[in-house]
Amino acid sequence: MDFLSPEYWESRYKEQQTGWDIGKPSTPLADFIDRIPNKNASILIPGCGNSYEAEYLVEQGFTHVTVIDIAPSPVERLQQKIGDKAKVLLQDFFEHKGQYDYILEQTFFCALDPSLRPAYVIKMKKLLAEQGKLAGVLFNRQFETNPPFGGSKKEYEELFARELKIIKMEECYNSIPPRAGTELFFIATKKHS
Repeated sequence: MDFLSPEYWESRYKEQQTGWDIGKPSTPLADFIDRIPNKNASILIPGCGNSYEAEYLVEQGFTHVTVIDIAPSPVERLQQKIGDKAKVLLQDFFEHKGQYDYILEQTFFCALDPSLRPAYVIKMKKLLAEQGKLAGVLFNRQFETNPPFGGSKKEYEELFARELKIIKMEECYNSIPPRAGTELFFIATKKHS
């Protein structure tokens, strides 16, 4: 099964097999968004899916929001909903170019095959502006069937520390009830040599 193929993810949306979709912005990310002072900051959400976080950003007055996904269905829905207020792209994350003040991680990392995690971290470093921040939620557990692919705090710290400076990685205090105790919130910046 090719978890990276647009066809795989498109079929999940068409068959409504979207267990990761909570129907609203993730509480930890909404709280983080509420603390971003600059409404003109450039913000990327990769693997956006239905991206309630992008809708929330637009509702809060953010003006430079970019979202990308490889599945056409969620991209089309988002283009109809917020396309005039955000850049909505049908694109492979690993081919995306740009520089962002903030990159928001919400169920994208866990959708990638773990073999791609080192490439994810390298790509994030390239996409972050000099003072940019990568922030989001990671699963602090394993799953019997994949995706999602889980992991542990120790594993993530070792992986991210290769390219990024971890500012925070701690258990979410404000996860939705079904995910309580199984999520980590993190913030990381570029590591400068």
